[in-house]
Amino acid sequence: MMIISIAHRLFTAGLFALGIAWSSNAATQTFSSGTQQVALIELFTSEGCSSCPPAEKWLGQLRDHPNLWIDIVPVAWHVNYWDRLGWKDIYASKANTARQYAYAKQWQARSVYTPGFALNGREWRRGEGIGETPREAGQLTVVWNDDMTARITYAPPTESISESYDVTVALLGGSIISEVLKGENAGSELHHEFVALQSIDAKLYPDGSDAHIATLKIAAQTALRTPRRALAIWVTRRGEMSPIQATGGWLE
Repeated sequence: MMIISIAHRLFTAGLFALGIAWSSNAATQTFSSGTQQVALIELFTSEGCSSCPPAEKWLGQLRDHPNLWIDIVPVAWHVNYWDRLGWKDIYASKANTARQYAYAKQWQARSVYTPGFALNGREWRRGEGIGETPREAGQLTVVWNDDMTARITYAPPTESISESYDVTVALLGGSIISEVLKGENAGSELHHEFVALQSIDAKLYPDGSDAHIATLKIAAQTALRTPRRALAIWVTRRGEMSPIQATGGWLE
């Protein structure tokens, strides 16, 4: 286990910075939560960490969970602070590492580590169970277009309609096999699921009724190619990290 001391989301007038392009002729998929909160399980991991494969194996087993995408949405963030030990994890990024540090700051933790889990924005360890008391969290619906645009609609609980919200959309990769040649996992064949390939944050805006909406696009052409892809989407209160509601599913 590696420990490092702590050092230190767009729906605007045109969304031009995100390259918005909605095509009514493109094929679509719709992902939607119920109104009960869906559990967002995040794993911070690295191909350079010898204690990470068991955690990734556990996360990968969620692929066959009967309630995957219904009650559970998993995401694996590969961090880059292990790269200096000789093996560069191509799925790792500074942004993923920054997310873990931001969580650690929120938790008032003195360090970050891998493998590290977050459940609905709080620090969590395997074996503790996910059994939180179900609560009303509003309904999140995403219409995904094959040109990589997403139309997001979030209908919060009645008492929370006036609040402000952000949304995160993450493109995930799965059925990944990596041959690691250096570092702590040298000579190992690693299997990855639910790997965050790209993610984008945006503001949700009231649509004039009781919902909050956004349309955005992922620059997926820059994402690494993987055998299988999925989408994970979650909503937070404006400026916060802890998810309120989540949904997702496999991309066809």
